[in-house]
Amino acid sequence: MAGHSKWANIKHRKAAQDAKKGKIFTKLIRELTVAAQQGGGEPDDNPLLRTAMDKALASNMTKDTIQRAIDRGVGNNDADNMEELSYEGYGPAGVAILVECLTDNRNRTASDVRHAFNKQDGNLGTSGSVAFLFNTQGRMSFPAECGEEAIMEASLEAGAEDVVTHDDGIIEVVSSPQDFTAVKDALIAAGFEPESAEVGKYPETYSSIADADIAKKVVKLIDMLEDLDDVQNVYTNADFDEDILEQLE
Repeated sequence: MAGHSKWANIKHRKAAQDAKKGKIFTKLIRELTVAAQQGGGEPDDNPLLRTAMDKALASNMTKDTIQRAIDRGVGNNDADNMEELSYEGYGPAGVAILVECLTDNRNRTASDVRHAFNKQDGNLGTSGSVAFLFNTQGRMSFPAECGEEAIMEASLEAGAEDVVTHDDGIIEVVSSPQDFTAVKDALIAAGFEPESAEVGKYPETYSSIADADIAKKVVKLIDMLEDLDDVQNVYTNADFDEDILEQLE
């Protein structure tokens, strides 16, 4: 898992920057609306909604905007036309890429995703071609000063599956999707506020990239996919060399 933690931090910082520019609000509103439609408007009874609300608040979305999105989902209005889709493919150097979308027009979305892969020297694969490489997990990261032993004790007591300390000192807590909210709440109650926390898809193994030109192409493909309105999440098993990551920041 070398390099994953730092790359995750870069992604979160980029997401925060995009939020300031208003780039991701449309995606967050869609996620809130669909989560409310699928599981109801009460976050205590709907883990998906709770997670979506946390992401929206972290991106400085106002509570009124969040509530309007939830109300729209509960009211079964625009959310009725939204469809969840996944696309799988390979980027430069054969890195695996998994793309999650929410769309009201699957033909448009498929065309846009295919164009991004083709433009950045990637290949859109068939269903199941890379999905088996990823597991759905909850992950929370904490700074080194929190203390690995203290985090581990609180995490495992709350039902976490694993605690990993990365080379850069970041402590990462891994949980099942079902236990994510309980583990996160327990850690916050114990005085440990996560720097990032989300349920996502994470690779079992990583593909190492030590070439700067290839790394730039992979990042361009990820950025191009994330810029598409219908794309909610992009996951990759790319593991960038530490020196290259510093150049990408």
